[in-house]
Amino acid sequence: MKRDFVFTSESVSEGHPDKICDRISDAIVDTYLTAEPQARCGVETLVTTNRVVLAGETRGPASITADQLIEVARKAIREIGYEQDNFHWQRATVKCHIHNQSADIAQGVDMSGNKDEGAGDQGMMFGFACNHTPALMPAPIYYSHKILRALSEARHAGKTPDLGPDSKSQVTLQYVDGKPVRATKVVVSVQHSERVDQRDVREIVRPFVFAALPEGWMCDEDNFLVNPTGRFVIGGPHGDAGVTGRKIIVDTYGGYAPHGGGAFSGKDPTKVDRSGAYAARYLAKNVVSAGLADFCTIQVAYAIGVAKPLSFYVDTGDAVDEAKLGQVLQEMMDLSPRGIRTHLGLNKPIYTPTSSYGHFGRDPEPSGAFSWERTDLADELRRAF
Repeated sequence: MKRDFVFTSESVSEGHPDKICDRISDAIVDTYLTAEPQARCGVETLVTTNRVVLAGETRGPASITADQLIEVARKAIREIGYEQDNFHWQRATVKCHIHNQSADIAQGVDMSGNKDEGAGDQGMMFGFACNHTPALMPAPIYYSHKILRALSEARHAGKTPDLGPDSKSQVTLQYVDGKPVRATKVVVSVQHSERVDQRDVREIVRPFVFAALPEGWMCDEDNFLVNPTGRFVIGGPHGDAGVTGRKIIVDTYGGYAPHGGGAFSGKDPTKVDRSGAYAARYLAKNVVSAGLADFCTIQVAYAIGVAKPLSFYVDTGDAVDEAKLGQVLQEMMDLSPRGIRTHLGLNKPIYTPTSSYGHFGRDPEPSGAFSWERTDLADELRRAF
């Protein structure tokens, strides 16, 4: 961590084909959790030219029909802003192939007798935090998201009528003695209308990049790349098919920290791919917020149908007694799937906002969304050490 290097992370907007799929899948999860807080979902979405396919497994009220889920998908597409000839929220064909959850999976997850609720799948999840940004996130992914969120807000407000929903950003930062000091390259690709060319788009995008980066961090003109192919009129699912769960590095730490490999969107909180990663971020963020370390990496691992984590690992670069820290953190939070959901209040319809611009580094919302970004354990951690 204490050395000189450059590091790059990317973000993609809510209108990117893969993110459209994440949005639809999470909107379906929220539909089920609104009707039944204990509902189960493992939902995937595919989009291509004027076509949407919904698939996966659910367990919830029979009152939720395929027709209702098709309308949920259309609403999500409309809210993103797709009314293009080749991908239109109203005219696209939407097929629903969602069916009931496997009974074999259900019996391993459900509580019964003296058996606690088990994890919905096996796997390992990572959480990370560092003190490089106010959100305690790695700086490259933090600023990549910030650029695209600002562009999205302007588009929805009608301030950039020539820009479309599909966009990507990429920020390369120079680190000196382990700390980010400036951008060496910034790339933004954004869908646009026929009325404007590459030079016009560059000038539309420029103020959003300047506003997102700290003062004095902007790279020189030669390294500020906007639509480097020269044209980006054909975008969205007509330009590239999309699938749920293909942007897991964008969703987390931009490659700056390890990733367990599991996607989040479309999954209810019994799926530890999601809830375990949220818990690990929550604990890591509280460690850094407490001032115990400049960074913290946490790994937790599970087996399907088993409530207790198989392992718990914490790394702070020896900034603190890590064996003690691991013990204290596990005493502060029950890391069983049920314990995580209870502690963070995850059985709520809070997942649609997480589907773009990152699951981490966001402000907790009154609805309960991003509860894993709270730092309510920091004072207790300081006292413990």
